[in-house]
Amino acid sequence: METSLSVIATIMVGVLIWWPLQNLVLAVFAWRSPQRPRSVRRTPDPVPFWIVIPALNEERVIANTVRNALATGTRYTPVRVVVVDDASDDATPHILAGIRDPRLHVLRRELPMARQGKGEGLNTAYRYILDIARREGTIEQTIVGIVDGDGRCSEGMLDEIAELMAEKKVGAVQCRVRIHNRHKTLALLQDLEFGAIADSAQSLRDLVGSVGLGGNGQFTRLSVLARFHPGPWSACLVEDLELGLRLHLAGIRVRYTKSAWVTQQGLTDVKRLLRQRTRWAQGNLQCFRHLRRLTTSRFVSGLGLTDFLIYLLSPWLTVPMSLLLVGLVAASAVALATGSTLGGLVATVDTLPTSAAMLVGLAMLPSLLWGLVYWVRLRDENILRCLFAGLLYPWFLALGIIATWRALFRLLSGRNGWAKTERLAEDGQATPPPPPMPVPMAAPAPVSQPVRLPVPRPTVPPVTVDPSVTQPIPASALAAAEPTRPVPHPLAGTEPTQRLERV
Repeated sequence: METSLSVIATIMVGVLIWWPLQNLVLAVFAWRSPQRPRSVRRTPDPVPFWIVIPALNEERVIANTVRNALATGTRYTPVRVVVVDDASDDATPHILAGIRDPRLHVLRRELPMARQGKGEGLNTAYRYILDIARREGTIEQTIVGIVDGDGRCSEGMLDEIAELMAEKKVGAVQCRVRIHNRHKTLALLQDLEFGAIADSAQSLRDLVGSVGLGGNGQFTRLSVLARFHPGPWSACLVEDLELGLRLHLAGIRVRYTKSAWVTQQGLTDVKRLLRQRTRWAQGNLQCFRHLRRLTTSRFVSGLGLTDFLIYLLSPWLTVPMSLLLVGLVAASAVALATGSTLGGLVATVDTLPTSAAMLVGLAMLPSLLWGLVYWVRLRDENILRCLFAGLLYPWFLALGIIATWRALFRLLSGRNGWAKTERLAEDGQATPPPPPMPVPMAAPAPVSQPVRLPVPRPTVPPVTVDPSVTQPIPASALAAAEPTRPVPHPLAGTEPTQRLERV
């Protein structure tokens, strides 16, 4: 009995020491900037980009997101945007119809084929882009990016991506992720997680060759996606992470950049955050099936494999380790009440306060360290707020433990369905529209019988649409438009404003 208790105590001490040491090493990489290829020079030829925006009931955010994505294009990085409307039943289709830009393509998925998961929506956009690139002869040059419905791209992002992908071995790039509504405390904790901790981890992974892809701000060569035709993205609940694992297994290099970033909404209530993290945890548990292939892959380095092992095993170890932690706390309470050390498992009554203070210190010091790193490296938040976020971060991690427990029960019970997380109304003004690009004049497509699109009419104007920059297309013009032809704007003569496809 005493031997078993000693083993448990040793394991707990090892875990408590590992936590601060791991964070100390990881924090060093907050100062590392991923190196650019020195021997590769960008060609002067333009690099065509497509930005895919999956959309399901995004009326609160979609106008600003689309305008921002269109504004990222430059002379050397021309951009087109594909919005995959996954059978939205709010004002999303009407808002999209009011954005006048020929570079905007809208794919409308209808039930029952729609709402089959984000991965299937992305696959629809991929096949659409591949068909166009094949006709244009640009498959090898085209780069496809994913921006969520609430995402905002940083200035110069596409130039940064094009520079990294000038190296032919690089098949994908993951950008840094930030939270843009971090004035709320819970959202601030998520920005600490993404902007500092995940950034440091990705900087380390860029060095050892194990960069993970996230759902927001991932860019991949179209020719690389075509290697997984017809569906690069799977039905996994973290289809982005799984795509990254498949790229590594195929020997395709994935890079990380912190000088280009995407911001997104942070969740501001615990219930929705817990639901989101449960989905992520369940998806991570699903990705465990790739571990055997990773251990035998000739494309994965030893250090990279170590990182994959830690990442893929951690969710499975969270449950037993949390049980050990709860058991240690319970044992300490018993020892305090009875005066027994339980065979040396816990400290004596005299030293128990000191031991408890040491445990709290080991748990809190790494979080305070990340608060300092967050303040020093980003400099866009007050130091007191950063330290406050650091103090709260252990409780934020406790939500992750609860989410992992929930994810394990869902996985074992075969429950994989999820409801989409509702967006928040955004603060501030809408993003200004990009300057219009000249397009050749074309004769309007003949219209036969009117086809009414199955979208509801909004009862009130969407709060994120700025009337000074958005000119909605009347419902009559929408009804008269053929589903597979450009939608003409009534104020623009024969100039198409966007393409609306029914898929």
